[in-house]
Amino acid sequence: MSPTRQLVVMAKAPMLGRVKTRLAKGIGAVEAARFYRRTSHDLLRRVGADPRWQTVLALAPDISVHEKGVWPEGVPRIAQGPGDLGHRMGRLMRDLPPGPVVIIGSDIPDIAAPHIADAFDLLGRHDAVFGPADDGGYWLVGLSRFPRVADIFSGVRWSGEHALADTRANADHAGLSVAMLETLIDVDTADDFKRWRRRPA
Repeated sequence: MSPTRQLVVMAKAPMLGRVKTRLAKGIGAVEAARFYRRTSHDLLRRVGADPRWQTVLALAPDISVHEKGVWPEGVPRIAQGPGDLGHRMGRLMRDLPPGPVVIIGSDIPDIAAPHIADAFDLLGRHDAVFGPADDGGYWLVGLSRFPRVADIFSGVRWSGEHALADTRANADHAGLSVAMLETLIDVDTADDFKRWRRRPA
């Protein structure tokens, strides 16, 4: 039996003033929270029940694992745990059961099931896969985790234009073969929001 493909969706409890704070500065906290809530729920509807992989919700703060009525009941939940984004993603990569792992955020509105399927297919031929965002970050990262789990998240400058380049450099330094998916818009600011609204359907 082949190892299970595991899709991890990293999400935050959709509390007003706690999600999409940079976006909220431009469109208001209420509209930013509404965007986050709608985007995350639509994403889980598109990819959460796909039989080609097991979807897991990694939640922050950790206590939100136990909240009722916020997230779909059929999707397993785990806590993200402490540390910066790199520590949390590294922990997920190390601790999940054997098999390829793909991690995505819950707030990228254009992620669809074919993107996830392509990522897992690429991990059959490569050690790592990235979905680049147009701001220099990335909306997806995946590792085959075979024969080892490489640490590719140390020293990364998060929330800026260097995140992908830094993580890719770590992967190259570890000798991993890397594949890339298409570039998507990461809606972090009001300008991003406007560009996303204007994009072709």
